[in-house]
Amino acid sequence: MSGETVDSESKVSGNQANIPARIRRELDIDDGDTLRWQIEDDGTLRVRVVQQRSGTFSEFDGYDGDEETDVTSDHDAWGVDVR
Repeated sequence: MSGETVDSESKVSGNQANIPARIRRELDIDDGDTLRWQIEDDGTLRVRVVQQRSGTFSEFDGYDGDEETDVTSDHDAWGVDVR
């Protein structure tokens, strides 16, 4: 690594490595994002961040109806209708 600059470093522990906070902030890495690892022919390791910006509730804006509900009487302990 002679002559190379180091942005940050972390140690491997139990086959896991932490991403330094500075790098997480700069690359906007958040929970649920995926890291794709690739080893180049020259031995260089490339890591690409695939940001998760969609999910099951990503488009959900909440209930916009007129009907009021009372969770304690309308649902049982498991959140299922008690009709």
